[in-house]
Amino acid sequence: MSRQMVRPGGRSARVQASVHDAVRALMSEVGRDALTVPLVAQRAGVTPSTIYRRWGDLKELLSDVAVERLRPDTVPRDQGDLLADLTAWAEQFLDEMASVSGRAYIRDALLGDPDGRNAGQCSAYAAEQIDVILGRATERGEDAPGVETVVDRVVAPLMYRILFRPAGLDGTYARRLVAELLGTTDRDDR
Repeated sequence: MSRQMVRPGGRSARVQASVHDAVRALMSEVGRDALTVPLVAQRAGVTPSTIYRRWGDLKELLSDVAVERLRPDTVPRDQGDLLADLTAWAEQFLDEMASVSGRAYIRDALLGDPDGRNAGQCSAYAAEQIDVILGRATERGEDAPGVETVVDRVVAPLMYRILFRPAGLDGTYARRLVAELLGTTDRDDR
């Protein structure tokens, strides 16, 4: 359970930022398996008790860092139509989530999250991005499915394959899911 669900202000924000920065730096320097709360605290310039009080344990801290790292930095680019927008987004989502670091962040987000709040936040990030794409399509007069339909028919199969069946997973799969959702693929194209 991530105790830090809302972006804090002031000292609290500085502590969160320094601890998150310390985790990311140490992960690249010594690796995830070598991380300890005292090591992170030392790098961040806080006491271990600050970390324990705020995050509970290392798993929850790593989960919080992962959720922040999985937050998209930009809105999806407008490609001109729904098929192009959703295809570009699905391919980028797959690239990011299926990467070594993406899978590690997904794992960390889920492992330190017994009540499912962080998983829900990660899902909300994807839904927000999809909502932008669908909103643009609607403004252009295109028929667009609902956000949950896209989550069920594109995001869910991508995540399942990323987590459990990554072999041979590539952009072709993401493109096919979007094309099938929008009814733009031939049945023989499987």
